[in-house]
Amino acid sequence: MTHTPHELAEEFPDAADKIHRLKMESAHFARLADQYHHVNREIHRIESEVEAASDMRTEDLKKERLMLKDEIAEMLQTAP
Repeated sequence: MTHTPHELAEEFPDAADKIHRLKMESAHFARLADQYHHVNREIHRIESEVEAASDMRTEDLKKERLMLKDEIAEMLQTAP
């Protein structure tokens, strides 16, 4: 399988332990991370031309990924 850019570990390289811990401790964080992963993979498949999608669909997915990333970043920042 090819490398998928924008994985959470790449986006937050200094927070790998915190990401893992929050996935275990917070169902909400785990859902956000799973949703981010799903959207990110879908974008990668479109950009790799494995799947077809309209420009509007691609843009909507990128916006969704950004909103998820922002919420994840906020949770990472406020977590002890």
